[in-house]
Amino acid sequence: MKPPELSSARDLLNSLIPAALATLVAMLLVLSSAVLAPDQAHAAGHLNVITIEGSINPASADYIIEAIAKSEAEGAAALLIELDTPGGLVSSSQDIIKGMLNAGIPTLVYVTPRGAWAASAGMFVTIAANIAAMTPGSSIGAAHPVSIGGSGGGGTGSGEEGEAPARDISMEKAENLLASYVESIAKHRKRNVEWVADAVRDSVAVDAEKAVELGVIDFVVSSRSELLEKAEGREVDVAGETVTLKLEGAPVQYIEMTVLQSIFNFLSDPNVAVILLLGGLMGLYIEFNNPGLILPGAAGAVCLVLTGIALQILPFDWVGLILIVAGMGLLVAEIFVTSFGVLFAAGIGCFLLGGTMVFDQPDLSDLSVSFWSVLVPVVLGLGIFSGVIVFSLGRSFVAKQQSGIDEMIGLVGTSATELSPRGKIFVRGEYWSGEASETIEAGEAVEIVSLEGLYLRVKRATDRR
Repeated sequence: MKPPELSSARDLLNSLIPAALATLVAMLLVLSSAVLAPDQAHAAGHLNVITIEGSINPASADYIIEAIAKSEAEGAAALLIELDTPGGLVSSSQDIIKGMLNAGIPTLVYVTPRGAWAASAGMFVTIAANIAAMTPGSSIGAAHPVSIGGSGGGGTGSGEEGEAPARDISMEKAENLLASYVESIAKHRKRNVEWVADAVRDSVAVDAEKAVELGVIDFVVSSRSELLEKAEGREVDVAGETVTLKLEGAPVQYIEMTVLQSIFNFLSDPNVAVILLLGGLMGLYIEFNNPGLILPGAAGAVCLVLTGIALQILPFDWVGLILIVAGMGLLVAEIFVTSFGVLFAAGIGCFLLGGTMVFDQPDLSDLSVSFWSVLVPVVLGLGIFSGVIVFSLGRSFVAKQQSGIDEMIGLVGTSATELSPRGKIFVRGEYWSGEASETIEAGEAVEIVSLEGLYLRVKRATDRR
C-alpha cells in the first residue's frame, strides 16, 4: 500500500501538467501574434499605386486589371491609379471599368501631374472610380468619337447653303452607345449623369475646379498625401458593401508594368505602328535592290513583325493599310517608269491618305496617327529618299559610258604603224588593228570613229585628248 503523501503528490502533479501546457501554448500564441502583427498590419493597410501615362490600350488595361487582382490578394487598403491619358480603345476602357466596378477593394483615380488630362476613355475610367480626384491645372472630358481629320462625326454637309448636314449613321451609333454606357457608370457612382453624356455627345471638357463644382469628381488636390487625407473616413461602395476608407499615413507600394506589358504598351501607339510599317517596307526595298546587305532586310523584317503585333492590338482599316502599301509601290514604280513625277505624287498622296485612315475606327477607338508631327515628317523623309534615288538613276542614264567596247568610240590613240589604209593602232594600253579612210603616218594621233568586228575605224585626230 502506497503512502498517502506520495499519492497526493502524484495527483497534484497530474493536475499541474495540463495547466502548464495550456499556459505554454498561450504564451507561444501571444509571442507569434506579436511577431506577425506588424507584417499583417502592413499587408492589410498599405496602398498600392500604379501610373498610366499614354493611351488606354490592351496593355494598360491588363496592367490595371492585374494590379486590382494583386491588391485584392494582398489585402491592400486601396488601389490608386495616377492617370494622364488622351484616350484610347473603347474595348480596353470597358475591361478596366468592369474590373474597377467589380473590385474587392476601393479604387481611386488621381489625374496628375499639372497639365494632365483624362480625355475620352480616360474620362470613363476616372468616373468609374470610388474616389475621383484631379490636380489643379488638369482637365477632363472631350469624349466624343473622332473620325478622319478629327471632325467628331457631326456629318458632312451636302454642299448647298441652308441644307442640314447629312447624317453619319456610324458616328451616331458610336455616340449613342458611348453616351448610354457612361451614363450608367455615372449613375452607379452617383456622379453628374447629364454632364458625362454631354462630354460624349458635344465633346465638352472642363478643368479640375469646374469638374468638382459639377459633381464629376470628388476632390481637387495638389498632392497624393492631400488626396489620402481628404479621402480618410469616406464611405464607398465596394462589391455591394459599404467600406470606410482608412488611407491617411498608409504605407505606399508601387506596382510596375512587366517587360511584356511595356513592349505592348509601346506598340499600341498608332504613330509607332505607322513608322514601323514604313520602315519595314523601306528596309525590304533596299535589301531587294542590294542583295547581300542583310542588315536592311533583317531590320525591315523585324519592323514588319512588330507592325503585325501592333495591328493585332489596334483596330485598323484595311483600306488605309492597302493605300499605304500602294503608296510604297508607286514610289518604287517611279524609279523604273518615266512618268514625269505623276507616280511619285500619287504615291505620296496614298501614303498621307492611308496614314489618316488606317486607324480611323471611331466606334472602337479614338486613337489616330498624328498628321503633322508624324505622317508629314515621315512621308517627307520617304519622299526625299525616293527623289534622291530617282535623280541618281536619271544621272546614270545620261552619263557617258565608262566601260565596255562602246566606250572606245571617241578615244584618241596613236598609229603604231603607217595606216594605208590598214595598220596597227595603240590605244588605252592595247594594240588594235585599225583602218583609216586616208593614209596616216606612224606616230600620228588618231581618233576612233567606230568599231567593226576586231577592226577600229579611225581618222586623223585634230586635238589630242
